[in-house]
Amino acid sequence: MSEPSDGTATTISKTFSRETRISAAIDAPPSTIWRLLTNAKDYPTWNSTVVSVDGDIAPGSKIKLVSTLDPSRTFSLKVKEFQAPSKLSWGDALGTRTYTITETNDGRSLFEMSEKIGGPIFPLFASKIPSFDASFTQFTADLKAAAEKAAP
Repeated sequence: MSEPSDGTATTISKTFSRETRISAAIDAPPSTIWRLLTNAKDYPTWNSTVVSVDGDIAPGSKIKLVSTLDPSRTFSLKVKEFQAPSKLSWGDALGTRTYTITETNDGRSLFEMSEKIGGPIFPLFASKIPSFDASFTQFTADLKAAAEKAAP
């Protein structure tokens, strides 16, 4: 388990890949955060970085996500990992986003999100992919606010 950051995203770029990471302490149990992350239709109600998520977020399912980073593009993603209430990942051939929720000793949660994109042809289109830093920071702030409001 890593130490929580201050909720600010960081990115490490390499020739054939880019990885963006963020972590934050959230005053809510993992089950509350998990419920928010796995309810596709409600994403736009709590997360200002998401236009829509269509489909069911369930093991092996496919979803269609539209982000505010590029609202003209729909991402077709497959749920790759689904370990309630601690780990969720989805992605496509070029990248995977992973959410990890770890319960802390005081009943709070450490939320971590990372996305790694890349591959052999990554250098050809890397400059066309916008930075995820601001979006990750906003996503995490929105999740924290929604989870803490919904927490028992």
